[in-house]
Amino acid sequence: MTERPVMNFEPDVAAKAAALADFATYMNPQKVRVLKAAGLDIIEAQRDGVWVWDLDGRRFLDCFTSAGSFNVGRRNPRIVKAAHDALDRLDNGNFLLCSAQKAALAKRLGEISPPGLTCTTFGTGGGEAIDFALKLARGATSRAKIVSSVNGYHGHTGFALSAAGRESFRTPFEPLMGGFERVPYGDLPAMEACVDTDTAAVILEPVQGEGGIVVPPADYLAGVRAACDRVGALLILDEIQTGLGRTGKWFASEHFGVVPDIMTIAKSLGGSLVPISATIYTEDLREFLIPNPFIHLSTFGGSDLACAIALEVIDYIDETGLIEHAALMGRRLVTGLHEVAAAHSDVIAEVRNLGLMTGLKYTEDGLGPRMSYQLARHGVLAIYSGNEPSVMRLMPPLIITESEIDFLLEAIEAAVKDLVAGTGFDEAITSDRAKRRPQRAAGVPG
Repeated sequence: MTERPVMNFEPDVAAKAAALADFATYMNPQKVRVLKAAGLDIIEAQRDGVWVWDLDGRRFLDCFTSAGSFNVGRRNPRIVKAAHDALDRLDNGNFLLCSAQKAALAKRLGEISPPGLTCTTFGTGGGEAIDFALKLARGATSRAKIVSSVNGYHGHTGFALSAAGRESFRTPFEPLMGGFERVPYGDLPAMEACVDTDTAAVILEPVQGEGGIVVPPADYLAGVRAACDRVGALLILDEIQTGLGRTGKWFASEHFGVVPDIMTIAKSLGGSLVPISATIYTEDLREFLIPNPFIHLSTFGGSDLACAIALEVIDYIDETGLIEHAALMGRRLVTGLHEVAAAHSDVIAEVRNLGLMTGLKYTEDGLGPRMSYQLARHGVLAIYSGNEPSVMRLMPPLIITESEIDFLLEAIEAAVKDLVAGTGFDEAITSDRAKRRPQRAAGVPG
């Protein structure tokens, strides 16, 4: 946890323009337009700790962190060293063989996970982890029905997309997989009415991320757990954004005293360097795999390289007291945000928080992209929620220091003042077309 680093590269505005042009030409032109409208047409160059530099030389405090993927910071020196050491002796490994690295990481995950979650299947990303969790639930229970939540987010792959709580993600690809139903998040009576003897599993985020940093009522998850238990359904908790210290606990479920049957993690497990995900479940559920040992395979899931790096990530979090630090910095941040909100109630309606998973709810949807723009002007990279554009997500690396929290609070205060004053907003960016089209689309899912 060091002071802010300095820029160590030569800015190149022409190279940035060329990169954006190539991205628009060969990948996705509308993505470039939308990000430009929000002041986020950034080409990442140097990455260090909580900071990232645009190729044009501007520095930003990263509060998006690829939807919470950088808990241990950008290019953490200890994790980078572990990656170099692994490269000296390992490669991805043969996915069909047993692996010492996979076994070691699975054992370690069993040690830090809630009680009873001792078995692991690896993947490359969060959607893949969700896919396997839902496959396992259906296979183990011989039931088809899956219950998820409105505005929930679990990824864009097959099973995961079918569970998505945002209709616009699903509609272009329908018909999707059948048997999926959605209920309002936090509404326990609606959940209890939906969960029945046909239900294989309920899948929820302990805190909705893409839905707008929605923290459930204190007794909600326990009530869902009880509803599942009454009919023999499984509870799947998606800890892909909330896990590995983000909320001030190893896993957000610990705040609510609830243990799921299946848990998914990804994102920060790779230490910002490699893709890796894990579906963690009970020994009872592993019985389904005994007669089906090759029923779910992933060529690069839990590669030897990725497992070696992930082991170092877990050790770093554990040995440096990063979870306790996240809880402390979260309290400092939310205290300051409440002061800003009280002074600017015309802009900020609510502060939502658990650890260093924080949301600023604005008084109207249109303020989301405008505040992204203003925050970028003041050196903060922050993106509003795709499923709830009136909420700005603030999820900085957990290594953030007190002085960096204070920098963030000062930037938010300045951004709100400039928003109200109309300072610095480029009218060319906010053309009538931009006003009509990008606001909701610009939320970046994760």
